[in-house]
Amino acid sequence: MTRLSANARGIILMVAASGAFVINDSFFKLATEELPVFQALFLRGVAAAIWCLPMVLLTRSAHRMRMIFDRWALLRNVFEIIAVFCFLNALARMPIADISAIGQLSPMLLLIGAAVIFRERLGRAQIVLILGGFAGALMVAQPQAGSVSPFMVLGLVAAVAIAGRDIVARMLPADIPGPVVAYGAVIMVMAASGIATLLFDSWVSPSFHTLVYLLASGFFLMFGQLFIFLTFRVAPVGVVAPFLYSTLLWALLLGFVMFGDFPNPLAFAGIGLILVCGVILVMRSSRPAVAARTPIDIKQGSGRA
Repeated sequence: MTRLSANARGIILMVAASGAFVINDSFFKLATEELPVFQALFLRGVAAAIWCLPMVLLTRSAHRMRMIFDRWALLRNVFEIIAVFCFLNALARMPIADISAIGQLSPMLLLIGAAVIFRERLGRAQIVLILGGFAGALMVAQPQAGSVSPFMVLGLVAAVAIAGRDIVARMLPADIPGPVVAYGAVIMVMAASGIATLLFDSWVSPSFHTLVYLLASGFFLMFGQLFIFLTFRVAPVGVVAPFLYSTLLWALLLGFVMFGDFPNPLAFAGIGLILVCGVILVMRSSRPAVAARTPIDIKQGSGRA
């Protein structure tokens, strides 16, 4: 039997990671049909913290857990908390394919951030692709009479926060292991959602099936983090990064199967436009000439908490 190449294994792991993250989102969305969002997020955080602990132990990263208090790691996780709070509040009230499509704008926002913060020049092709991605987002949002859904705005804020998170991630010390960063984010999001529950929500006793949804959500979140970690260990970033956009295909499939949601033709076309522009943008960023010019890797942002 022929052994799979490193590139093929990396691509499979990236597609599996994207699927695991969307399955996690789907189970979370089911849980929010009964529970307030912050309470559901807190309980999922407890489940994820338990599920993710073996990943930290198996990768022999436990002795470096104190590194989650590095100032850059803490700032990264502040952006992570903003992204998760906004994304999941929008997810509870929007079709999963629509909010996932808005979330895929983050690599484009990351390039804009690099241009503003690091004075990096954007080429004409990059500008056109970014504008194409935002046009796709408008096709998904479909504002009427000058109004836009507040939950769509939350999705856009989440994408901005993800871009901020990934800019800050470039400042992290090189010796912080990936599992420590991911586990630190899980713990901080769990703590923040617990505080938000006390401040803004009334506690609701979850039913058995809702607890199962949250356990499943945390389980698939753990696998998403594990697969992402393994992806970048076995294959070059430039090879696997375009397959991060398989998230949109997973979201379309699970949105239809689990919730009966399917985008209307205009929104479907917008999702396709974001997909095409995003993949081309990521592939262009893999070229040596572009990579040498850009200190920000637009392909790095993958993990969720």
